[in-house]
Amino acid sequence: MTRKPQAPRRRGYRPGRLLLGLALLLALLGAGHAMLWRLAAERLEQGFQRWAELRRAQGWQVTHAPPQRGGWPLSASLTLPGFRLAAPPGGLFGGLAWQAATVRLRILPADLRTLQVEARGPQRLIADSRELPFVADRLSAALPLAENAPPDSARIMAHQLRLGPPAGAVTVTEAEATLNGGSPAEGDASLTLALTLNGVTLPWALPLGRQVEAASLEMALMGALPGGQAPTRRAAAWRDAGGSLELRALTLHWGEVAASAAATLALDAALQPTGAGTLRVAGAAQGLEALSEAGLLPARTASLGRSLVPLMARPDPAGGPPQIEVPLTLEDRTLAAARIPLLRLPTIDWAR
Repeated sequence: MTRKPQAPRRRGYRPGRLLLGLALLLALLGAGHAMLWRLAAERLEQGFQRWAELRRAQGWQVTHAPPQRGGWPLSASLTLPGFRLAAPPGGLFGGLAWQAATVRLRILPADLRTLQVEARGPQRLIADSRELPFVADRLSAALPLAENAPPDSARIMAHQLRLGPPAGAVTVTEAEATLNGGSPAEGDASLTLALTLNGVTLPWALPLGRQVEAASLEMALMGALPGGQAPTRRAAAWRDAGGSLELRALTLHWGEVAASAAATLALDAALQPTGAGTLRVAGAAQGLEALSEAGLLPARTASLGRSLVPLMARPDPAGGPPQIEVPLTLEDRTLAAARIPLLRLPTIDWAR
């Protein structure tokens, strides 16, 4: 009996080999990711140590508890418990210190050119031995790491910021600040600041209400600040070199008052602020009433202002409420609007 020839065997589908290959691939990818994360964490810690050493060499105080690495697998982070940063006494920020319960530095894989700084827990801002406690639901800063980024630049954001003791805190729903500093060329700014506040709630009952809808500030410090001298000499040298402070835009929307101002300030022979600018106000009568009731404006000045506001008011081309535009001057520590004295400022003591 003849036997039929058998067909050649086909290689069967073996899912075990595929699963093993996938497991090896995932293991290799995991090991590579872990190595990259460890490298990023090491570079983050080394970069912070270099920054801290540079600041200490410039006279800054940088203190914290032993750092802790973390963030795997989504980011590389460095946590600094008990962080404190204090400026040197004779610098631009002399006498200013910031301390936080915890500061975390973080780099995201999607953006390796930006360092994220997050502050958590109770914090304090200290200036000339005066302390301002504050806390925020979220407080972070974005610092560029690119070589061509402006020096000492930062973008700071806060959500539900509470300034002051719990019983009398000022609450800010949203705050954002952009700071750029460095060594300016001739005619450039040595420091620029843009600040925006939204939803400011005051702990005091005031004539315009406790809620300030919005406020913003844009300013530039013109001229390089000399270093290595006592504050009085530094201020005098900056003044003598033509230094000035440009208040490019200041806006306020508080109740029925909407105001904007721009001015240029410098230092006079006594090293006190002096300058001139322009103020535009809608709801000026309500603003005068608020200043008078708060005791910030003499009764005689408030009465004169009430009589002049109707004469100075002009229609708003945009269809808003009438507004006034008046020149501002600051001379001999006296702030005046249309030559009417408003406030007497305290003397700045540069020797403190």
